[in-house]
Amino acid sequence: MKKTLNIGIGGKSFIIDEDAHERLKDYLGTFRTRLKDDQGQEVMDDIEARISELLLTNLGSGQQTVSLDMVNQITAQLGMPDGRPEKETKNEKMEEEKTMNPVKKLYLDVESRKIGGVCSGLAAYFDIDVTLVRIIFLALFLAGSFGFWLYLIIWIVAPKAVTPAQKCELRGIEANAENMARFTDSTR
Repeated sequence: MKKTLNIGIGGKSFIIDEDAHERLKDYLGTFRTRLKDDQGQEVMDDIEARISELLLTNLGSGQQTVSLDMVNQITAQLGMPDGRPEKETKNEKMEEEKTMNPVKKLYLDVESRKIGGVCSGLAAYFDIDVTLVRIIFLALFLAGSFGFWLYLIIWIVAPKAVTPAQKCELRGIEANAENMARFTDSTR
């Protein structure tokens, strides 16, 4: 019988095989050392939350314990912050990455906002120029009050893209380590 441990990842509790726990601990340690000095706890929290989300998805298939194969699959999918593989030897190959369709969500883009981040959020979400969106809202505002009310409703309803994972979702890119590292410390 394999020895199992009860651990917490991303605020969730998991039962994990001992060898899988060691592999995950090594991955997170390697990941932490490859982060730049100006990056840090925020990225690690997002990575742990993403690992937790992927573990919950994989455990939904009836399996109760996190296995080494599951951890290897997730670490291969997430990658490292600098894009290099975790282990760079020729003899060791990670399992083939699963292709995922990234989730695209509307957020207020606080990085390039002028007033509330609505126009820049819409531009990033639809992948168009922010100036075009601002001109459209200005024209709607001048044509009547519809533009004002639409802007106000979106400003109230849409959440701010604060974390690197949310900034990836806003742009419709996969929330992996390399992509999230691009958005760290950009609002500070």
